[in-house]
Amino acid sequence: MKRGLVVSVLFLGACAREAAAPAQAAPAQAPPASVQAAPPKAPIPLPEGGADFSAEVRLLFRVVACGGSEPLSESFDAAVVDEHCRWLQERIDPYRNDYLARLTPFFAARLPADLPTTVVYPFGGGDLLTALATYPAGLEYTTLSLEHAGDPRRIKGLDAARLRTSLLEVEKRTKGLFAYAESTSENMMQLQRGDLPGQIAFFLVALRAHGYEPVGLRYFRLEPSGSVHYLSAEEIAAEEGKYARKLNANWVSPDFGEAFSNSELTFRKAGDKDAPLRVHRHIAANLADAHLKAEPWILLHLEAKGKISAMTKAASYLLWAEGFARIGKYLVDHMAFMVSDSTGVPPSVAMKAGFALETYGRFEGPFLAARKSVADEYRKVWSEQPARELNFRYGYPDSSKSNHLVLWKPASPTAVAETPH
Repeated sequence: MKRGLVVSVLFLGACAREAAAPAQAAPAQAPPASVQAAPPKAPIPLPEGGADFSAEVRLLFRVVACGGSEPLSESFDAAVVDEHCRWLQERIDPYRNDYLARLTPFFAARLPADLPTTVVYPFGGGDLLTALATYPAGLEYTTLSLEHAGDPRRIKGLDAARLRTSLLEVEKRTKGLFAYAESTSENMMQLQRGDLPGQIAFFLVALRAHGYEPVGLRYFRLEPSGSVHYLSAEEIAAEEGKYARKLNANWVSPDFGEAFSNSELTFRKAGDKDAPLRVHRHIAANLADAHLKAEPWILLHLEAKGKISAMTKAASYLLWAEGFARIGKYLVDHMAFMVSDSTGVPPSVAMKAGFALETYGRFEGPFLAARKSVADEYRKVWSEQPARELNFRYGYPDSSKSNHLVLWKPASPTAVAETPH
């Protein structure tokens, strides 16, 4: 599943580093009141069973995402962590104050209040950031992509030199998210190797940017029925030395165990121990039809969620391809609402399933080479609707570098019933 350019939504702001300052934990700052998430409708219970990596995720949150108050290991160079935290803060600030200040009111005015709080984001990579921004009232978020979550344990064994190298690598691989609103597949692949778990790092930065903190981290596999099985310490130990497999022939092989492929991260509002829990699950999966046929438990797991709020963006137009029909059918059969750029399902497929499209921005053609017949469908949809402004980027621009976005709504004005968890 060749993915090409993976576009995220972080806004502009590549800034120079400041001079070194005394190391201290970054304050747990929340986004401005104008971009605060709506309170959840029901709490998520803590998972039962499986090995809990809450200590490791708190340390990663402190070091990589610069949140919380977990004490640093004596082997760490606090000045290195502090320098990284200044670098990160200089990018989080414009994301909150400029990008979210545009995006949040847009969705607040257009998303129905009764949407399912279960969010599914295929081809989502490490982009929990946009999922939280798009559906701030969500309780359960699921991202699926070729990338494996990563081993959180290695951070405890890092010396000062390796920590500095590792943080610089994370910055190198994530800076495009802030400076250019994009991250290449090369960056995503390279974060499959190294001392810090790349996907987990992305997830934790997303929590920090949106004013959340991690509570727990577990790893799981999907049973043949699609149910979640949390991996015990004994099961994880039995997998030591067995590297996670590449999910695409062109991808980079992970350098950590198969047990660290699928992650479950529980989180809550930062600084509020009484705040209700939310959950993010990441599933490492190739979503091509052949792979979903061979591993049917992936779709069984998704189908068990019932009605969902769906999204996708920067998905290399894979949903346009004939070899990805199964995941496209899942979306139109189960979504109550969807937000996407033009890499969503073909309009003809969605309309046949009873959805109407509402377009924003401009679309003259796909950003990457893609199926012409579907491009023609999207152009036709845009041509038949009034011009609607879009003052932020959501996923790919079009072929003329214009912002664009699609809201997928039920064509009939029936109420969306929330599916119980």
